[in-house]
Amino acid sequence: MPPALTVVLPAHNESGMLDDAVREVATGLRERGRSFEIVVVENGSSDDTAAIANRLAGEWPEVRSLSLPEPDYGRALRAGLLAAVGDVVVNFDVDFTDLGFLDRAVPIVEPPDGPAVVVGSKRTAGSADTRNWQRRAITGVFSTLLRVGFGLSVSDTHGVKAMRREAMAPLARHCRFGQDLFDTELILRAERSGLRSAEIPVEVVEKRPARSSIRARIPRTVKGLVALRLALWRERLPGGKPAVL
Repeated sequence: MPPALTVVLPAHNESGMLDDAVREVATGLRERGRSFEIVVVENGSSDDTAAIANRLAGEWPEVRSLSLPEPDYGRALRAGLLAAVGDVVVNFDVDFTDLGFLDRAVPIVEPPDGPAVVVGSKRTAGSADTRNWQRRAITGVFSTLLRVGFGLSVSDTHGVKAMRREAMAPLARHCRFGQDLFDTELILRAERSGLRSAEIPVEVVEKRPARSSIRARIPRTVKGLVALRLALWRERLPGGKPAVL
């Protein structure tokens, strides 16, 4: 029988952390007695990440390995979601796996009448974000832009999420943006389609310094948000109804 849960792990140049991350998640889920799979989506790595992912897939029957030619976090998430077979899909980062989030979020999205996606928010009440102040400030500005400019109901879109695959995978097929914006576009499309989203607090502790510089990320994100806003606006039909998503 297909597993009830899929965990998607995007991996770009993660040779130093991938083995530990997969073993932590797989061991934890086995201990919980869940039927699961882990889909590692290697994308454009220049180190041994692809080889490690393939080795792990040979060692663990629950692990599958996919490879994309270009480094793109968002497109790796999309590929993992579309390849998933579990009823619920949870995405972790290699440097941030949170089985406690999984324990709390999966029961929320499992019921057909529940939210289609639950976000692990760094900004909601009860969360703890230990990153440096610059990164916290950028997250705050990004959240404000999404709330004011797009009407997004949740306070965060990046990071860990749990999704009901049947509801979210069709929307992922129509997402146009990768990199930092796939998560945001996917949740926006869900809310525009009438699906509910929810958030629960998480504690974020960095295991390593950020890989992308703040100076490079700010203009890229702003440019991407403008393009996303235009793309969603063009999909509106006369009368304000959303076009096919």
